[in-house]
Amino acid sequence: MKVFRIHRCGGPEAMMLDDLPTPEPPPGHVLVQVKAAGVNFFDTQLRSGLYKRELPIALGIEGAGVVERSSVDAGGVKPGDRVAWIMVPGSYATHVVVPVSRIVALPDAVSFSAAAAAIYQGMTAHYLSHSSFALKPGHTCVVHSAAGGVGSLLCQMAKIRGARVIGTVSSEVKVAAAREAGADHVIVYTKGNFAAEVKQVAGGANVVYDAVGRDTFASSLASLVPRGFLVIYGEASGPVPPVDVHTLLDQGSVYLTRTGLIHYLAGPDEFQRRSQDVLRWVASGAIRQRVERVFPLGAAADAHHLLESRGTTGKLLLLPEAAN
Repeated sequence: MKVFRIHRCGGPEAMMLDDLPTPEPPPGHVLVQVKAAGVNFFDTQLRSGLYKRELPIALGIEGAGVVERSSVDAGGVKPGDRVAWIMVPGSYATHVVVPVSRIVALPDAVSFSAAAAAIYQGMTAHYLSHSSFALKPGHTCVVHSAAGGVGSLLCQMAKIRGARVIGTVSSEVKVAAAREAGADHVIVYTKGNFAAEVKQVAGGANVVYDAVGRDTFASSLASLVPRGFLVIYGEASGPVPPVDVHTLLDQGSVYLTRTGLIHYLAGPDEFQRRSQDVLRWVASGAIRQRVERVFPLGAAADAHHLLESRGTTGKLLLLPEAAN
């Protein structure tokens, strides 16, 4: 099997396509032939060393494919099953061993590419909109990076929940994509302090979903209504500096949380509920994830270069072979 790993942290040039023996799945796991793998900003941060892991690191955490071999205690998952998964290291590969606790069956109407494009970012958008701050009709939310992978899905789920959506983007060229995702109002946040416009348009937001981090933090706090929520789930511009808790009081007794998907997958039932919701919405067309570009597996470094350019408005995929 082939798998992209890094043996040292660094830029995309640190990524190596290694040849490794194809493993046998241990109990409770299956061996899957990867048909499509999603490329996420988290992968670039792991590669750069922002998140510390023991080297070598196998890259990629989501994908879709066909079960090739199953072990004992595989929970009924069998060879030939079409599946998707998340939070499984080493998904930039021809094969990956997946625990059955991280597998969801693919509906017939969902292709491998559609599943790999939506499953991880869709489940992230799901926990943000349904759990971190559960949106309801009458709520106003600010969604940063509204033209990006998570952001566009979060806009769509916020509309499903009945909320008003103010989307922010980094450039004018992304405004149309944010509107297409369902944003009722779009702000180019790099033009200045966007908080004033949020207050002017909506009187403030009940919640701000922020994956930008350092560059938007202060204005995100200032965008909230009293007792509003700032949910940080990423730091594309860099980590947020230490915060004086009195700042939360000064902004109106607001709430601040830094979330991660792993803590919103408390067990198999929660994993299945979120993943099945996402795939059901993909199958019905209720949510759509735009695939911007598809790369062959060997061009994974090119995908990282493109993603880090901040010029994308859709999902990037790796395809070990042509697959539907």
